[in-house]
Amino acid sequence: MSYCLAIEGMQPESRKELHKNYHDYYYGFPIHDDNELFGRLILEINQAGLSWETILKKEESFRKAYSNFNIREIASYTEEDRERLLNDPGIIRNRLKVNAAIENAKTILQLQDEFGSFEKWLEHHHPKTLQEWMKLFKKTFKFTGGEIVNEFLMSTGYLKGAHHETCPVHAKVLEHKPLWKETEEG
Repeated sequence: MSYCLAIEGMQPESRKELHKNYHDYYYGFPIHDDNELFGRLILEINQAGLSWETILKKEESFRKAYSNFNIREIASYTEEDRERLLNDPGIIRNRLKVNAAIENAKTILQLQDEFGSFEKWLEHHHPKTLQEWMKLFKKTFKFTGGEIVNEFLMSTGYLKGAHHETCPVHAKVLEHKPLWKETEEG
């Protein structure tokens, strides 16, 4: 189900506003900054088992705790940093998710060395089916199950499905030339 249809339910106004901002300005729009791409991956990993609302409420805390998603800084985190993160009530304090963020940052540094950027690595492997992406992410990164990979790729414009074609935001996303659209046009 597309995000447009999912948010139309009966929600309290504050929840609806939180989702609407993400839906209207971020979801499905391509990201061209490696740190922001990585930040989205961190958020998607941390969402596993929780509501997206929880993650949206904690996004600023995640930015602060994880050095504004600076890949190089996170890759150099020490054991003290791990403990700091595990004791930070502003984020999700799950050892597997914290470790995944740090290890995935190290992996992305290697991808940047080889491909020039995380974005170029993604573009290099595009297009793939969701199943192919899932295999690649599982081989490359920590804590990246099917739903995490699907949402990460949809939310950053690599896979179609973030918005229904009747959603007004769909046209705005197309203006930003998501990779899935370029592939669709052949």
